[in-house]
Amino acid sequence: MPKKTYRQAINEALRQEMERDPRVILMGEDVAGGMGSPGEDDAWGGPLGVTKGLMPRFGRERVLDTPITESAFIGAAVGAAVTGLRPVAELMFVDFFGVCFDQIFNQAAKFRYMFGGKAKTPLVIRTMYGAGFRAASQHSQCLYSIFTHIPGLKVALPSNAYDAKGLLIQAIRDDDPVIFFEHKAMYDEEAEVPDEPYTIPFGEAAVTREGDDVTIIAMGRMVNFANQVADKLAKEKIGVTVVDIRTTSPLDTETILDTAAETGRVVVVDESHPRCSVASDIAALIAQEAFEHLKAPVKMVTAPHAPVPFSPALEDLYIPSPQKIEAAVREVLAFSARA
Repeated sequence: MPKKTYRQAINEALRQEMERDPRVILMGEDVAGGMGSPGEDDAWGGPLGVTKGLMPRFGRERVLDTPITESAFIGAAVGAAVTGLRPVAELMFVDFFGVCFDQIFNQAAKFRYMFGGKAKTPLVIRTMYGAGFRAASQHSQCLYSIFTHIPGLKVALPSNAYDAKGLLIQAIRDDDPVIFFEHKAMYDEEAEVPDEPYTIPFGEAAVTREGDDVTIIAMGRMVNFANQVADKLAKEKIGVTVVDIRTTSPLDTETILDTAAETGRVVVVDESHPRCSVASDIAALIAQEAFEHLKAPVKMVTAPHAPVPFSPALEDLYIPSPQKIEAAVREVLAFSARA
């Protein structure tokens, strides 16, 4: 099976779905490039080149450069979705959602409910998130918990190139609005990815490591850090199960609760802020539904409740690291040993 980067997997998913379904269109700032300027036509492909090559293949009628006005083009994408197209809109950084949130949570998320199930809104909003890119606090946040809170939205966070392709194809084929989070620090990471199209169902977590002692539940980039910790601790005969939730809405509560019950010790890793986060939601779920199986309190490893710093040294401290995850695992093991 060929290896492809996270960026290539997303590009391939977009290309294959545009070839399969002429209703699929792309919208966003600089997704086509070259409009009205000399030089290469398709000079950009989005801020990090994810959509490069799609405009020459499908033309400017299906790959649409938009003005720098998120409220306008996200609103246009919502309207296009309810009138028969299947738009994929790129919200360049998730930090910019504040200027178009009404179109997402008050319109797109509610159409199916408000119209008695008769309206479909097959919209995908691709957006970049995450720290570690030296992009400061207005371009580095993890805001998926906000979208997870909104009924009517589906939220996907692929942790690798294979999942990125399968989840994005699933998102494009879905009849509900999907917010698709791409971690900007992962675009060059590689994984084995099939050439042919495939889908990964929403609401089905992946167990990436199996062990009997501790369960680590993680999402997005943090899954890779959790896997590193599991592999390191395996050399010490400490068995760690790692659960990649893949989607925060719908959430695979069955896998979360089953693996928590099997080990009795749980660490939840979430790059976002700790208050009202996905981590706190999962910790509460386990405390409510699997308390009798716990051998130690659920431990959360998150970013601090503070904006992302611009200082490289501080940003590195801000991000949940493999070292912090390992320390949390050892803490829950030590607690149950004392009990």
